[in-house]
Amino acid sequence: MLGLTVRLSVLVGLLGFGKGQMFHMGPCPDPSVQEDFNIKKYLGKWYEIEKLPSSFEKGSCIQANYSLKENGKYKVINKELLSNGKVNEAEGEIMHMDVKERAKLGVRFNWFMPSAPYWVISTDYENYSLVYSCTNILWLFHIDYAWILSRAPEMHPETVEHLKSVLQSYKIDTEKMIPTDQVNCPPEM
Repeated sequence: MLGLTVRLSVLVGLLGFGKGQMFHMGPCPDPSVQEDFNIKKYLGKWYEIEKLPSSFEKGSCIQANYSLKENGKYKVINKELLSNGKVNEAEGEIMHMDVKERAKLGVRFNWFMPSAPYWVISTDYENYSLVYSCTNILWLFHIDYAWILSRAPEMHPETVEHLKSVLQSYKIDTEKMIPTDQVNCPPEM
């Protein structure tokens, strides 16, 4: 009984901590990822079109720019325009997490934090990318994120709906996905 009480206390605490996150009972889904993923073709700028809500993204004009570092590793620079007009920027390191499935990447924004899953479920490298991240918590539930990205600040609604249907086919809830405002973004971003 004490074990259950501790787990429930931790769960309640995490729910408060993770405001805006997508919590679900049970383990993470295990979607297929992009076959023969080529990270070099993936490099460059991507605009966020829709996402599952997250506490770490609060602004508009959200974009990610992937590039090769001088040391041969890969980095991502995420940018967003905050409501006060300032640009928030975060730099992370990208790494392959599974040698057999190259689209199962990890991203880390601090050297003292473990990398978070960043799975490219589907991409054509030139127009769209569908990304999913999920972490199991206490074997009781999971927290997940999903992003629909585009090489342009807008995407045809039919493409967005198709990518959501891919997520749904893996039992990933897309009901709470929200569009990202990509209008009136500063050109220097």
